[in-house]
Amino acid sequence: MSEFSERLRHRHGESAINAISAGCFFILIGAIFATTPTIVDGVSAFFRDFDILKVPHTEIYLPAPKSPSTHTIVYSAALQFSLVWGIFQIAVLLLRFFMHSKLSKKAETASNIVYWFGSYYLIMTFLNETTTLTTWFAYWAAIIILLGITLIVRAFILAVWRQMSSDLRPLHGSKRAS
Repeated sequence: MSEFSERLRHRHGESAINAISAGCFFILIGAIFATTPTIVDGVSAFFRDFDILKVPHTEIYLPAPKSPSTHTIVYSAALQFSLVWGIFQIAVLLLRFFMHSKLSKKAETASNIVYWFGSYYLIMTFLNETTTLTTWFAYWAAIIILLGITLIVRAFILAVWRQMSSDLRPLHGSKRAS
């Protein structure tokens, strides 16, 4: 297969994966709205509840809901989305291996898996009927940490994979040192 046809195949494969992802995203959003009849009112109330509030134990003011414990419908929807989207990312990763996607795309998808399952865990841990202003801001601090972890996961996968690939390449006529 020529280099051009190989690139064309990869481009079409990536386009198909992107189209599938977009379609599944809209299906998931629609399913959440269909199975949670009060979600529109919940989201509306969530954003109406926002104000600029003092972060507990600091002199910093940031946007936050005045009553963070009253938005369990929104938290539940975000929890469902994170779980299902994380599972979907596993399917995307398998599809990327099957379609022989570039390493960078596989690493990106693997880090997405870490992010969405991490997000699921953090929502489950911090955002519920006992959420206070302190736990609200702790949740966002944990999300920032999770973003850092996902970047490290992506870099680690790329570094390890490239190192393994270079270790497997023939040395083109030179003898390998033992």
